[in-house]
Amino acid sequence: MRLKKTVKAEIEAYILRHYAGESMPTPAFGAAPRMAAPKLQKASMPAPSALREEAVIEEAACYAKALDDLVIELDESFQEALLRMIDERGMKDSACYKRAGVDRKLFSKIRSNPAYKPSKPTAIAFALALELDLHETEVFLRRAGYALSHSSKFDVIVEYFIVNRRYDLRELNEALYEFDQPLIGV
Repeated sequence: MRLKKTVKAEIEAYILRHYAGESMPTPAFGAAPRMAAPKLQKASMPAPSALREEAVIEEAACYAKALDDLVIELDESFQEALLRMIDERGMKDSACYKRAGVDRKLFSKIRSNPAYKPSKPTAIAFALALELDLHETEVFLRRAGYALSHSSKFDVIVEYFIVNRRYDLRELNEALYEFDQPLIGV
């Protein structure tokens, strides 16, 4: 099945508005112009002393404690978020992974490993299967360590489908194919 001409034209227009590819010299949406870093003046350093060394050690201990606190307070993992959202939507696991085009074996691996990190296309496939809006998708992808970028044509096409609430993976793959981008779940 070929992508409808009207859908292809809509995607092309969306790409022109949002894609910051090499041929476009303008900065990405929301990017601030680069500014030169302020020059730092060299401060006079006091001679090393036992008191100074003690302060440095105490400061390092504070940073280590803060880092420990940050590590303890991690956000929920991709796996936890995925399973929670499946439950919140009243879906069965099998319905979700089938809509995402993921096989049972991979889903079982995700379910059994809280630290599992999916590929970006797999994370996007689950976002589509769960019918997440753009904000929810961005948060969900961050949990897997990814983001949608306007410097990637693939990402702009995915964003178009999410913004327009078109969650059909087959239709998305047809659009990706039309624009010579890698397919999801194939």
